[in-house]
Amino acid sequence: MSPYWVRPQDFIHITGNILSGQATGGKPPGMPYPGLACRHTYVTTGKSHGSQEIYPGVRLLSSWYVEHLRAYELCISGGRSFAVTKLSELNDLFPLSAYRVKGSVTMASYKLRLILTEQDIRKVSLDAIPGTVDELKIQIKEKCNLSFEFNVMYEDPEFDNALCNLDQIEDLPAARATVKVIPLLDTASTTSMSESNASDDTEILTTHNQSPSTGQEAWPDVFSIPNFSVDVEYRLRQANLLYLRDQTYLNVPRDMKHCILEKLAETMYKFHAYPNEEQINSVALALINKHPCLKEPGSPDGCSGWKNSLKFKMGNYRTKLRKVGCVEVGVNGGKQGGPGMASKSLKRPKRYEVNYLPDLPEGHSEDTLEVARKLLVEEMKKRNPSATVIASKMDQTFSLRRREIVDAETPVKTLQERWPALFTERQVFAEFNRIYTKNLQHDFYDALDHYTPRFVTIFQSKKGNVGETLAEFLRQVNLEKPDVTARRTLVLRGLPVLLGDDPTNFYNSCLASDVDVTWEQVSVGLLTVVDDLPLSPNLLCLEPISTAIIVEGSIVMDCLPNLPQAMCVLFGLSYALNLDYPNTMKNTFNCIQRVMLGLGQNKLPPKLQSLKNLLLS
Repeated sequence: MSPYWVRPQDFIHITGNILSGQATGGKPPGMPYPGLACRHTYVTTGKSHGSQEIYPGVRLLSSWYVEHLRAYELCISGGRSFAVTKLSELNDLFPLSAYRVKGSVTMASYKLRLILTEQDIRKVSLDAIPGTVDELKIQIKEKCNLSFEFNVMYEDPEFDNALCNLDQIEDLPAARATVKVIPLLDTASTTSMSESNASDDTEILTTHNQSPSTGQEAWPDVFSIPNFSVDVEYRLRQANLLYLRDQTYLNVPRDMKHCILEKLAETMYKFHAYPNEEQINSVALALINKHPCLKEPGSPDGCSGWKNSLKFKMGNYRTKLRKVGCVEVGVNGGKQGGPGMASKSLKRPKRYEVNYLPDLPEGHSEDTLEVARKLLVEEMKKRNPSATVIASKMDQTFSLRRREIVDAETPVKTLQERWPALFTERQVFAEFNRIYTKNLQHDFYDALDHYTPRFVTIFQSKKGNVGETLAEFLRQVNLEKPDVTARRTLVLRGLPVLLGDDPTNFYNSCLASDVDVTWEQVSVGLLTVVDDLPLSPNLLCLEPISTAIIVEGSIVMDCLPNLPQAMCVLFGLSYALNLDYPNTMKNTFNCIQRVMLGLGQNKLPPKLQSLKNLLLS
């Protein structure tokens, strides 16, 4: 009796299923025994109770459980191998998910328990188990919208569900599996591999919640008070019990207060070297919420004294770090008269950057990073530069580049010569990720598309001069057509009008024959190149030849496809080059940063707060 491996095309009436028959014998727990395979369907027209009866034709199969495959081998039964039966004589249907068909798995669906992080565990359903590990990675990327490279581990039932590297897709359990995503970080080994293979255009990306050069993270929405030393925790626990019993406040001893403030300053520095008043306030409130015995009965909010103490403690903590050579705070040492540190103003994050001025990576000096920078320049001179080499070298030299931009305030033209890779779309977004640990392109378009319908409604409701200008914009866009680029352009052009900004020198346009005209009057702006359209200040230019970015009177990036893409790149470039927002467009840029992307303080200026209320109403 030769084995018969079931093919999906053999199942016509009930595709991809096995019908259980009268099977007997032992079987593993929870594993159904297949008995019948539906191959043809016979229909009779004889009247039985006034309706047609369907008699399926079935092939009789025997099954043998193959232990090492964890699957059933189906064989044609001896003797009678084909029969016609009634539907009422058949039992339940079983999907083929647990069965091997010609050496591979065929299934109706495949369930994955996907571990991205310890706090992000998802249930993912695939149409079928992928044929290879690479196909599995592609499907995980698409299902979870991942933009970084990763390896996959799985829980192996043969080793008590311990995690093992997934090298062969056949290692996965048949019906469902638990897999873990392991992001590929930039390491010395990946750098050497990328240098040896300059034709490989696959980037080695870091995860979006960790920078390659520093350990700082974005400020959390809810600040978590850390655990203090054992003796302090014990004393706080006893004091909290007294407070719950009879509302007795703790008179904090000096040594205990020092330990609490020191630990809080250390934790705050992990997020921000220069926390603002709102952030310090959130820490103080979190402290008295966790330990109510520390409330100050004479304070309006119960923590005014703690806020003042945290401000001074953060200053003392920065002084300690400055003395040991921490660059991020050492650059401001001139305020205290340190040698060679004559800073006119504090160099602190302007827009709440996470990694503003990181230290040099461990094992590297400015000299070694300068060598890497020169290799990067040589790579950019090639006809087809390797994206992998560029990404690796840009990650490695991040701290050196930030010193030149933030500390030395190097002119943009010089930066173009020394860091040509920084003026490419891919590396602008990568640099924003290094500075703010966010995926700018995804977040920018996601926020813009989310608020576009509400912006259109607000534009349509405006009257007066502002309403006339917005109405002129609206007439150039057919809102009935699903043209996403046109809608995005409408919002970005209408936003400064709505907020009272002056976009005259920011949104520029010219004919293709006039691209070489100087733009000395433009500090920061966009240039839309058109073919032969009549130019006017309120023309949206929805089908440009190209779009360029102007910084310090010169075009620094061009050949961008449209205005929304150019605006997104310019926003990232303002972080990468530490640029101030244009004075005539500050409200617009702050709206994009703080209202649409949610970067920075929650407290907004009155004009932005009013707009946010309208958007959320």
